[in-house]
Amino acid sequence: MIGLLRRVTRAQVTVAGEPVGAIAAGLLVLVGVERGDGEAQAARLLERLLGYRVFADADGRMNRSLADTGGGLLLVPQFTLPADTQKGTRPSFTPAAAPADGERLFRHLLGLAEAAHAPVASGRFGADMQVELVNDGPVTFWLRVPPPGPAD
Repeated sequence: MIGLLRRVTRAQVTVAGEPVGAIAAGLLVLVGVERGDGEAQAARLLERLLGYRVFADADGRMNRSLADTGGGLLLVPQFTLPADTQKGTRPSFTPAAAPADGERLFRHLLGLAEAAHAPVASGRFGADMQVELVNDGPVTFWLRVPPPGPAD
């Protein structure tokens, strides 16, 4: 499972002209689900998102996490994130989970997030979304919790 996190001063997701999720300062996370991902990957990704130190402390160093600051968490499903872009000029979506699996695991991640943190908002799985954000820093990180391998 992949999370592309962006530290924001605000972010909003709109579907068909209607806002479906918004936060003030916090993290906007684009979430990609890979083939083989399961609930363990979702739980570990959330743990990393809530604990990743990307917010400034009193000395201006990135030593505070979302859990420390109480900022917003906006989760947005992003089917294209796990794409294979190694060759050619067209991405392959073979690494992405099937839509039903992706939706199930995104909803699982969202449920875990809502139980562990507030405020939490989300985009809409499978929708054509417009995402607006004010990137703070800019600070952007790519986090990946790989699916279990053959020996796992």
